[in-house]
Amino acid sequence: MSVDFSKNAKERPEPFKAEVKGSIPRWLQGTLLRNGPGIFSLGETSYDHWFDGMSIMNSFAFKDGEVTHRSRFLRSDSYNSNMAANRIVVSEMGTMAYPDPSKNFIVKAITFLNHTVPDFTDNGASNFVKYGNDYYAVSETNYIRKINPVTLETEDKVDYMKYLPVNLATSHPHYDKEGNAYNIGTSIAEKGKTKYMLFKVPAVSEKDKGKNVPALKNVEVICTVPCRSLLTPSYYHSFSMTDNYIIFVEQPFKLDILKMATAYMRGVNWASCMKFCPDENTLIHLIDRKTGKEMEIKYHTGAMVIYHHVNAFEDDGHVVFDVIAYNDNSLYDMFYLSKLKEGAGFHDEGYSKPSYRRFALPIRCDKSIAVGEDLVKLKYTTASAVKEKEGKLTCQAETLLEGIELPRINYEFNGKKHQFVYGNIVEESVLSKEVAKFDTETKKIVCWSEDNCLPSEPVFVPRPNGESEDDGVVLSSVINSNPGQSGFILILDGKTFKEVARAYVHTDLQKDMHGLFVPQVN
Repeated sequence: MSVDFSKNAKERPEPFKAEVKGSIPRWLQGTLLRNGPGIFSLGETSYDHWFDGMSIMNSFAFKDGEVTHRSRFLRSDSYNSNMAANRIVVSEMGTMAYPDPSKNFIVKAITFLNHTVPDFTDNGASNFVKYGNDYYAVSETNYIRKINPVTLETEDKVDYMKYLPVNLATSHPHYDKEGNAYNIGTSIAEKGKTKYMLFKVPAVSEKDKGKNVPALKNVEVICTVPCRSLLTPSYYHSFSMTDNYIIFVEQPFKLDILKMATAYMRGVNWASCMKFCPDENTLIHLIDRKTGKEMEIKYHTGAMVIYHHVNAFEDDGHVVFDVIAYNDNSLYDMFYLSKLKEGAGFHDEGYSKPSYRRFALPIRCDKSIAVGEDLVKLKYTTASAVKEKEGKLTCQAETLLEGIELPRINYEFNGKKHQFVYGNIVEESVLSKEVAKFDTETKKIVCWSEDNCLPSEPVFVPRPNGESEDDGVVLSSVINSNPGQSGFILILDGKTFKEVARAYVHTDLQKDMHGLFVPQVN
């Protein structure tokens, strides 16, 4: 199939009623929001990397068996500056923007200074997060943009740095039943220290109800974890959480801050300043949510690169956590637009496929246990944690499945033992033609695919008062390159994984990154 991933999207801000084939369950009421890059070239300039494209947001509103679609570009400062200049003037991670050759020396000097101490983009093209009652389009910089989840209009620009000193933060927070959000960010060389900060954004309090106050105003730092090296903090994209613990993986995939400061002058992009250190261990930090203290046991495993955590749960004196892991850092390179041109991304040479790995961390390590003994006592996993010396365990994962990415679960089971995981099959390349349901207990997998169709990350929506973990539907937006057909939203039965309906939106859909479902509040 042929898909041009560098083609600029067109927005459609007015609501459009989709053409439904099949029968959408009446209980499905709410909006699926999707976010991803949508503009890749402006004037004579183009982005080098797919992740850098300017955000286009899509919404699919479900009501009474019907679907309404709309899409809108995020009106970030980056978007506005680029559009006004009709060229890319704001640098992104994989694309450095250089001033127009006709600009004077002063403009060039200011541009240079801006890149020595990077003032990052607010092009939030990765995901949506909910803080308090507000929704934000986010990437991983300190800037997030509030949006209207109904109209997709862009609202306030919010800087994390005004509320806590984090230069970077993940686009994958966690939420508890009370509506509090939890996230992690990196504080670079603040007061001479580089550290990771776990923070909580509380649900809207009674006194703030009805006021236009950012929920971040009430942010609380749960704990800080010192970085193992001052100027090369670990890159991370997500983390795990249970009722009592937070699991943060400090991997040997690092940002070199000094190299980033000189990247512009050297004519290279910031992404080239990330380095993978295969000879170093991966550190696993287990943090007590109630006390904010890190466990005294030190857990480590071999070098790996993780973007997405699946879930974590506690069981019989262990914390079990599942991740999608790679043996190297080649994934990012697969998304350079030169590689994605005209379907080249469907058969990637040098592609390092991910594996679904399960780790088990024993919470206690008694002195009576001998060096070399495996402390994992769970019967359902071959994951191990061997005592290396007093207070230090070497962990080995069990591989449950090869070639799956963009994992999602029934979020009602977040932090609890789950059985089912939904994701995209990426057996041969980063571009997935299949969406899948994986049973972690039986190891069975069922897939949906259709010729010339590329499904997005699947999102599970539980049926109200559902009877089982997989009682609900799975939603995926699908790029459709069959002649005379349009993109559509796919609705699969969570249990059988059979298609129950689809809704054609009569416009092209773009490959996107992440999103969330906003239930209709009665």
